[in-house]
Amino acid sequence: MLIVCGPASTTLGHKVAETLGVRSVDVDSKLFPDGECYIRFMEDLKDDEAVIVQSTYPPSNIHLMQLFLMIDTALDLGVKSVSVVVPYLAYARQDKAFRPNEAVSIKTILHILEGLKVGKLVTVTAHEPEVFQNAGFPCINLSAIEVLSEYFMKAGIRRPMVFAPDKKARRMAEEASRLIGGDYGWFSKERDRITGEITMRRVDEHNVEGKDIILLDDIISTGGTTATAVKMLREAGAERVFSACVHALLIDDAYQRILNSGAEAVVATDTIPRDVSLVTVAQIIAKAIK
Repeated sequence: MLIVCGPASTTLGHKVAETLGVRSVDVDSKLFPDGECYIRFMEDLKDDEAVIVQSTYPPSNIHLMQLFLMIDTALDLGVKSVSVVVPYLAYARQDKAFRPNEAVSIKTILHILEGLKVGKLVTVTAHEPEVFQNAGFPCINLSAIEVLSEYFMKAGIRRPMVFAPDKKARRMAEEASRLIGGDYGWFSKERDRITGEITMRRVDEHNVEGKDIILLDDIISTGGTTATAVKMLREAGAERVFSACVHALLIDDAYQRILNSGAEAVVATDTIPRDVSLVTVAQIIAKAIK
């Protein structure tokens, strides 16, 4: 087995290879003036089992095209098999048609991977894991909640409350609360599908006054939901609120927006390389593909 460190996940790819004690291969990549992608493997791959590590955070279309080119080229170069680790899988939130005649984008991505003869797909805390049930190849969706919980326990935050910013993230908050200890709560969130406007309210009855809170979500994109939840928790008397997520997209001024709302800090995993990516998922990925 060898680990191919895709252009979007070079550092994480090397961490996975080091954890497994296997060879890693780097990739030369660039964009042509017209925006097309160029890919070249820096070493021979023939007769090896290749595992490509490539996240597909923004610019998602470029990182996806790089992934497709790496898969197809690896097979052309004579590898025995290709598995892909896509820690952050783009388009996973577009898992159903919300309005008539919409494309279900994640279904198209899975069809492309199947056509490229991918042997296995590994993701981390996908937004809607049920989308993989009809994939034409094995899919493994790993949970990063344990490693995020361990980070906060090691940081000395004992028995905080864990909150989810919406009902969908409630399962993650419940899982983290079992690991860390303490109660959990959540918010009800409604989004206007046309305007994108969000309305939120707390649906739990816990007293948060004077307590430390971990606000946990799978993805932070624009930070609007997180910032609103942080502000509401602080107004309810929370001592400190830590924003935590698996995938820190942090579009535009999202990071500062969250801090301005009263958050103590933002903590994320390295599925997406950011300054706030303080928790690595290399070990759980290595364990899954070993």
